[in-house]
Amino acid sequence: MQPLQQGLYDPWFEHDSCGFGFVVDIKGRRSHAIVENALTVLKNLEHRGAAGSERNSGDGAGLLVQMPHAFFARHGFAKKPGEYGAGCVFLPQQAASREQCERIFAEKIEEEGQKLLGWRDVPVDPTGLGESARSSQPFIRQIFIESRCADPAAFERKLYVIRRLVEKAVSRSAVPQRAAFYVASLSHRTLVYKGMLNSSQLLTFYPDVRDPALESALAMVHARFSTNTFPSWSRAHPYRYISHNGEINTLRGNINWMHSRQSIMRSKLFGEDLKKILTVIDLEGSDSAMFDNVLELLHLSGRSLPHALMMMVPEPYSRNQEMSPEKKAFYEYHSCLMEPWDGPASIAFTDGVRVGATLDRNGLRPARYYVTKDDLAVMASEVGVLDIPADRILEKGRLQPGRMFLVDTEEQRIIPDEELKRRIAGERPYRQWLDEHLVDLADLPKPERVIEADHETVLRRQETFGYTAEDVRILINPMAESGVEPVGSMGNDTPLAVLSEKPQLLYSYFKQLFAQVTNPPVDAIREEIVMAVETAIGPEGNLLEAAPESCHQLAVPSPVLRNEDLERIRHLNGKNGSHGFKSITLPILFKVKDGGTGLRKAVEDLAWSTSEAIAEGHNIIIFSDRGHDEEYAPIPALLAVASVQHHLLREAARTRVGLVLESGEPREVHHFALLIGYGASAVNPYLAFETLHDQIRLGIISGPPEAAEKRYVKAINKGIVKVISKMGISTIQSYHGAQVFEAVGLNQDFIDDYFTWTPTRIGGVGIDVIAREVRMRHERAFPPKRPIVHRQLGTGGHYQYREDGEHHLFNPLTIHKLQYACRTGNYNIFKEYSKLVDDQAQNLNTLRGMMDFRPSPKPVPLEEVEPVTAIVKRFKTGAMSYGSISKEAHEALAIAMNRIGGKSNTGEGGEDPERYVQLGNGDSKNSAIKQVASGRFGVTSQYLINARELQIKMAQGAKPGEGGQLPGNKVYPWIARVRYATPGVGLISPPPHHDIYSIEDLAELIHDLKNANPAARVSVKLVAEVGVGTIAAGVAKAHADVVLISGHDGGTGASPLTSIKHAGIPWELGLAETHQVLVINNLRSRIAVECDGQLKTGRDVAIAALLGAEEFGFATAPLVALGCVMMRACHLNTCPVGIA
Repeated sequence: MQPLQQGLYDPWFEHDSCGFGFVVDIKGRRSHAIVENALTVLKNLEHRGAAGSERNSGDGAGLLVQMPHAFFARHGFAKKPGEYGAGCVFLPQQAASREQCERIFAEKIEEEGQKLLGWRDVPVDPTGLGESARSSQPFIRQIFIESRCADPAAFERKLYVIRRLVEKAVSRSAVPQRAAFYVASLSHRTLVYKGMLNSSQLLTFYPDVRDPALESALAMVHARFSTNTFPSWSRAHPYRYISHNGEINTLRGNINWMHSRQSIMRSKLFGEDLKKILTVIDLEGSDSAMFDNVLELLHLSGRSLPHALMMMVPEPYSRNQEMSPEKKAFYEYHSCLMEPWDGPASIAFTDGVRVGATLDRNGLRPARYYVTKDDLAVMASEVGVLDIPADRILEKGRLQPGRMFLVDTEEQRIIPDEELKRRIAGERPYRQWLDEHLVDLADLPKPERVIEADHETVLRRQETFGYTAEDVRILINPMAESGVEPVGSMGNDTPLAVLSEKPQLLYSYFKQLFAQVTNPPVDAIREEIVMAVETAIGPEGNLLEAAPESCHQLAVPSPVLRNEDLERIRHLNGKNGSHGFKSITLPILFKVKDGGTGLRKAVEDLAWSTSEAIAEGHNIIIFSDRGHDEEYAPIPALLAVASVQHHLLREAARTRVGLVLESGEPREVHHFALLIGYGASAVNPYLAFETLHDQIRLGIISGPPEAAEKRYVKAINKGIVKVISKMGISTIQSYHGAQVFEAVGLNQDFIDDYFTWTPTRIGGVGIDVIAREVRMRHERAFPPKRPIVHRQLGTGGHYQYREDGEHHLFNPLTIHKLQYACRTGNYNIFKEYSKLVDDQAQNLNTLRGMMDFRPSPKPVPLEEVEPVTAIVKRFKTGAMSYGSISKEAHEALAIAMNRIGGKSNTGEGGEDPERYVQLGNGDSKNSAIKQVASGRFGVTSQYLINARELQIKMAQGAKPGEGGQLPGNKVYPWIARVRYATPGVGLISPPPHHDIYSIEDLAELIHDLKNANPAARVSVKLVAEVGVGTIAAGVAKAHADVVLISGHDGGTGASPLTSIKHAGIPWELGLAETHQVLVINNLRSRIAVECDGQLKTGRDVAIAALLGAEEFGFATAPLVALGCVMMRACHLNTCPVGIA
């Protein structure tokens, strides 16, 4: 049963990480010893599973075995192997509902020409189960079906068809308690026992598994660690083919693409039965269940399980010079059929004859194996799961990234990865097919010279698309000069897009999601070989059957197209030289005077024009806003792309066409990430290139235009890679259409219409306001009343304060007031500062500013309120490392917090041991909180034991999904000494902790830190995003003492500007969700909740407390109190007041 959405909790964002294992007799000899060994493995994986608020309600455990024929014969179902199938079925406890479900099952069996042999009640012993597990326990029965098919393979497909028909019929029925219905397995080869149990309970709950007659040559087990404690018997593993330890980060895109492919699927093996099983993916399932759904279809359509897994979880191949041409051709061909299911994963799989495991391309989940001299193979999440004497072990090892371990009980041997994949890659002439049908962009005819725009034309276009002088100076020019995305510092204290008084681009209403705790971000710098920016444009072929023409697509080396690249594609007309491609350009414009109504109609017309173009045989569609003028304004490019993407998904036509965007609007990394994430196959930012040419003509950028373009494209590509790696995604192809974003400030109707399935939780503006913001930009470029004598771009002011720019909470006046109050100790001046900040916040600058206190009719007497001396002990300074700020500033913060009884934080730069000794005047420079971050700079035993709190930094508000950064010019010898680094060498921490790839790894580090310093609390730092509440629940179950929710606007010493502005959400949302989910899960009493991110006044603290926080962090404000003037140049080592 899936829990319902309530408050800010959404079950879609549940996460789980787990332990898995299998035991197999390589020679295929069945015995109960195999089952017993597997159950021992399961019991020894208990630390990788979890329990919630009830210690005896597990997150899930299960066992998969071969069909136990002798066992079933003893129970009256004596049939030869292959002549019958059996399944484990979860049914409602209510007898009438159960009988209705069984009746539907019987009807579908008969309709499909098979024979129902009967049912068997599965003996269960719920003694010892917790209340949650017991209250949601289904009635468990096994069903037996006699085959009327020609061969076992056809029977297996028929059982699949029956199951899908039954599942759909029950879900559409009016059966009470139908949510309890679930088919755990239905096969002639395998049988599953599982439930909402912990690892040790499976053995007692199912007496069957203790019966010596239950024999198997292979057995797969799984222990689940979920981030919540909601009852879910069906979400326990194994599924029908897999046990999965990991997370699918591209799930929404995988679902959408799979749905769209169904309209072109054909299968000789299934024939007309194919229609009966659609849709393939059960949206009520977990990410693992959905993966299993697709794997099942690919396998039963005629591919082996290893072949199907190579399609869904491919190795990195594009940059692998050592991979054989045949295997590389296999992966390249199948990339034209489907995108990777990307994310950290170790997947055990079996079809009842072969059993194996595969690892994701990054190797971000553990998998180790033993092979014994008596032909036993054991694979599990770690070593030591079975007590095997060393003299019995023939071979042992670990599964490597992208590799596969396979035992074939028919061939009675382990098939090595290289041999297995060579065999599969050699089944078809994939390289020949690619040479004949896959077309490189560079092979298309060169277009005539693209006409360049003059300065005035460029300026007017820039105004039309909302360019500011800051965009050109701070974003575009540095990328064109250096080839890397620009870096900034000190966080973001400007309003959310929905609260700003300035017209905003639609991109600014979206925030990037990122991986934390339950799966790691990818280290795109150190693991560059696994990243891929190559993509392909064009229609897909039939997923279920290999054919030469299925790879007929246009291969492009980058999703960012230069102007001449776009012209090559535009001239594809389906005739000679077009390689079978036929493109069409559709305008994305609307009459600006028609406002929201006109924009809505233009978007609808665009969707249907796209459908018509596909019907006319066009397989590449270019959306262009080049035709804008006084009357017509450009449709926001993101709106155009996303609306057509979802229209085509609803029409199941998306895979018939490639969508290319030609727009003047995108210019920064976030824009491209959104456009690709919502369906654009490639983007041509023509105005960005025209801007570069204009800057060269003006003498602001030097060098040839072509070189500047290449550096700009390189910077955008590197930025996109960083964005996708933050979410744990490795390839542009799997990121394409995955829409891993959250909307902040857009209303639900607008999202449902054009950005379906994107979370938006505070409501906000819709298409009318979006149209109004387009009109405001358009009127600046085409003023309706007076001509422009001297055009000049607006200031911007998003990244640096400007008087006529975007508003900042910390501005010259608020900075002056705070510093004057702190230097003089004048509380009245501090109240003036607080009033300024609070008035600004309430003037629609922050979410908390929109909240009001509701006075109580019975005020609490002041003497009963927690005193100031106790309140300040809840205060902490943020994690600012020694090196990112100066020695003097770092020590001043520590002394100040120690004096008032609060806590200062070292940040991730370590701490000089001399500070552990108390000063002569009684002061202490020792930071109470010692941070343990991914770089582990300065982390020693001495460091750990001199802490009152140990903080594990999983993410940072200014750059979640990325590691800390200290430029080389700030790594002085005395800083390098504390960090155990080399002077002058820049330090970039890896985005993930390389010993924390999952929630159970975090639990292990928490355990280790508590052993290193039993007196210290352990806290875990997270960043607010949708779903952070379920992650916080997992942190509580991992036995942390404190969870910190940081807002997106937190400060930083150095971070890419894209991250500062566009990753994470306000702490108000993350904090409220965390508190609600912990309460729902009965976990709130286990853990303290802290928040930080631009906290500036007592009002901020009071609102944070009302939303669930009991501890509070300050970072930017204390620095300003010390003298910081917010030059935002920390990363340049040019701080004018010596703080950074």
